[in-house]
Amino acid sequence: MTNSPFPLESTAADAQAAIADEFGFFGDWSERYQYLIDLGRKLPDFPEAWKTEEHRLQGCQSLVWIVAEGDAHRLDFHSVSDSAIVSGLVYLALRVYSGRSAAEIVATAPDYIAAIGLSKHLSPTRSNGHAALLAFIRERAQAACAG
Repeated sequence: MTNSPFPLESTAADAQAAIADEFGFFGDWSERYQYLIDLGRKLPDFPEAWKTEEHRLQGCQSLVWIVAEGDAHRLDFHSVSDSAIVSGLVYLALRVYSGRSAAEIVATAPDYIAAIGLSKHLSPTRSNGHAALLAFIRERAQAACAG
């Protein structure tokens, strides 16, 4: 399944810069949360057949499913959540990392989190879930690099 719109930008660094620019347009966090929810609505369809325990992301209070496809040359991630805000967080992570080489994924720290002030505005449970999502992506990339 490769109906992914990602990557939108040519590099992960470009994606992070675009995210920082977009969030910079909003004056307060209520507007940023609404934008995050709007982004989550743009996630591609996720097959019901993939919504299994095998694909469920552990460490999230919300239900999140994620599937990785590809190899060291290109890894695509497909994910969905039952939470509107978490779906937005998933969208941001996929925008930065999905459709990239494993080496680029491993070499790219999630700087967009600090750039938009996200860490200060997420509940501890959402922060933990977001960290679990990023760890999953990184682990798959490291495994692909190892061959």
